[in-house]
Amino acid sequence: MDIFKMMGKAREIQSRMGELQEELKLLEASGESGAGAVTARVNGQMALVALTIDPDLMKPDEKEIVEDLVIAAVADARAKVEALVQEKTQGMMGDLGLPPGLKLPFGG
Repeated sequence: MDIFKMMGKAREIQSRMGELQEELKLLEASGESGAGAVTARVNGQMALVALTIDPDLMKPDEKEIVEDLVIAAVADARAKVEALVQEKTQGMMGDLGLPPGLKLPFGG
């Protein structure tokens, strides 16, 4: 393969990875637990951006239950956003003609 073509492809990948990082900042998914008593929203960079707890859960004797529900809601949101990130990444890889699952060393 031509070295200049490879370098051009690498620059294109790096540029697209930068665009993807910007898109991921806007991507969000919500998760819930306790039949909606706790909801969490996570962005595409896996940062927790919102957390809502039903006021009825805010009793001192239910502290451990609330903590468990928060952990479960955050885990649910993270799993959903990870799937969305994977989908976007695979789409970008396909657009560039790269094999799925290829780990890229830049763009982040």
